[in-house]
Amino acid sequence: MNSPPSKARAYQQVDVFTATPYLGNPLAVVLDGSGLSDVQMQRFARWTNLSETTFVLPASPEAQALGADYRLRIFTPGGELPFAGHPTLGSCHAWLAHGGQPQQPGLVMQECGVGLVTLRRNGTRLAFAAPALRRSEPEPALLQAVLAALGLHPSQVLAAQLLDNGPQWLSLLLDSPDTLMAVAPDHARLKTIGQMIGLASAAYGDGAPVLIARSNREARAFGNRANATTTAASATGLQVRAFAAAIGVPEDPVTGSLNAGLAQWLIAEGVLPQRYTARQGAALGRDGWVHITQDAAGQVWVGGDSVTCIAGTVLL
Repeated sequence: MNSPPSKARAYQQVDVFTATPYLGNPLAVVLDGSGLSDVQMQRFARWTNLSETTFVLPASPEAQALGADYRLRIFTPGGELPFAGHPTLGSCHAWLAHGGQPQQPGLVMQECGVGLVTLRRNGTRLAFAAPALRRSEPEPALLQAVLAALGLHPSQVLAAQLLDNGPQWLSLLLDSPDTLMAVAPDHARLKTIGQMIGLASAAYGDGAPVLIARSNREARAFGNRANATTTAASATGLQVRAFAAAIGVPEDPVTGSLNAGLAQWLIAEGVLPQRYTARQGAALGRDGWVHITQDAAGQVWVGGDSVTCIAGTVLL
């Protein structure tokens, strides 16, 4: 069977969560995805070999009536995602740079697999409203398998939650930045487990970690830390790593969906303040900055800078 003829489509490669090119998380953005099949989109995403590749499409009539400016499809090398943070920010940056005009001044509305996602502009920086989060305790067997694959001892983990805002991250709050940076995962084992993993460690102004109160079930999973209690938050920021071998990305440089879920979890638990900055990417030689704010209504906003590194056309 002959493939349909390719056409030149506007294309950008954007670096997200950085104001300095080549220090953040790169994203491929095809600014006209019309007429492309799922197979063509997935094949191109595998070819770019980036953590995510996006395709911008016209919003559906129903979403457009609700204010959507465009529809976004998000692919990893291993499959499609209903939502992801750095593709949301980077695609919006590319759409605006390409001449996109939002229906509402200062706001952009994106349609994607989880529904409508609002973005707001503060100068050149964009921030997205974190989607609704579902969180739950992981099964002890899953925790044990993941800790073994990460080379972590239960005593190094302060708390664990499954965070689901489209993608699902098994998220572990670790006892120190040193523990975080020393993790050397067995990516083959993580791929077999099939679960994306987020690791975080809070930075504290007084050097003392904040422990989260746990239910009996979670306490049993963490052995000698069963009597941890909640203390007043003294954290000033967060350091993060993300492992996604399950979708073909061994370690993601900077991860918006994970940082959104971590913010909603750890602000609610009193571990982090309503405004802080997360850093991610050091283990890969990157320097990503994620700016978190919770507004008076309780909505968490996840912001970051983006810079265009490549602009042109792609034949698809």
